[in-house]
Amino acid sequence: MAKVPSAVVAASGLVGGYGVARWTRKRQLGGVVLAVAGATAAQQWRQQAGGKAAGALTVAYLTAFAGSHPLAKKIGAWPAVFGVAGAVALASWAVADRHA
Repeated sequence: MAKVPSAVVAASGLVGGYGVARWTRKRQLGGVVLAVAGATAAQQWRQQAGGKAAGALTVAYLTAFAGSHPLAKKIGAWPAVFGVAGAVALASWAVADRHA
């Protein structure tokens, strides 16, 4: 079975978490999606790039989640989510996936 790149996992967690929260109107379900994808990506980052890189990418993932909220007030919710997801995906690819 082909392995899903960590960049895709992380971006999907941000986009999917928001989508689930919005469409179900249950923020907790969105949080579960966000957390599961984040944990999965962090495990991949650790395996592919080591502990320090995994820690830095995890901080970037959480910062992107938190930063999407004020950004959404300026540019809209979906553009903010897609923007931060793209940034995390790019960082993940550059740090971990590119070398795999």
